[in-house]
Amino acid sequence: MDRAAGCAGKPLLIVGPCGIESREVCMRVAEAASSVAGDLPCGVEWIFKSSFTKDNRTSAGAWSGPGPEEGLRVLEEVHAAFGVRTLTDVHLPEQALLAAGSVDVLQVPAFLCRQTSLLEAVGAASAVVNVKKGQFMDPENMRGAVAKVRGGGRCGEVWLTERGSFFGYGDLVVDFRSLGIMAGLADRVVLDVTHSLQKPGAAGGRSGGDRRFAAHLARAGAAWGVDGLFVEAHPDPASARSDADTMLDLRTLREVVLGAFRHWEGVDRG
Repeated sequence: MDRAAGCAGKPLLIVGPCGIESREVCMRVAEAASSVAGDLPCGVEWIFKSSFTKDNRTSAGAWSGPGPEEGLRVLEEVHAAFGVRTLTDVHLPEQALLAAGSVDVLQVPAFLCRQTSLLEAVGAASAVVNVKKGQFMDPENMRGAVAKVRGGGRCGEVWLTERGSFFGYGDLVVDFRSLGIMAGLADRVVLDVTHSLQKPGAAGGRSGGDRRFAAHLARAGAAWGVDGLFVEAHPDPASARSDADTMLDLRTLREVVLGAFRHWEGVDRG
């Protein structure tokens, strides 16, 4: 599928539930995000994100998603219903071509950002690729990931996403200098607001986090001049099957996004 020419240069808002729990959850979040996007300044593009497989889980028996067949079908429905570009994770090289037939942007998860075979595969399959910066990575070293994606031969636009760096055990912090460094390496740089608020493995058999700081982090990213924001949302985060402590409810999603984009206008992104 090649809807990927999209809206190059426009600020990005990437929104969705962490994993594809059900068609209903995805449609509810997409409807809310579409409504929020309608109130944003002219020129902002929103993209729906959700994952058909959650492969990086704290516990062996944790929910891992519906798999590619069902998950990609849901993402196609979201695109048809809302006319929005879609984004999903791939974890294995053989998933790249399959997912690229259904979504517009392929995403490489943070823990896989050095996997050469995966990076080359997504670069060969998709015109737009988003690579999450590993929590363990010097932002300057993401240069190699970008080169591997471009080496795939098809990808014309590479995004890098900041999602926090390990701060000791069980916590993450955002070093805003990384946004400026990565801006010199990729076509777009995105701040992942909600994943940056995780506390990995800190809630027993799952990751914890603290969503209270989402609005502050989103405004800081907008003021810094980042190209886009990545925000996960859910109709009832407490019942979510992954990222329950960091995803935003739909009312808070609106407040956080509208508050952040008020800080967007007039920021120099050169």
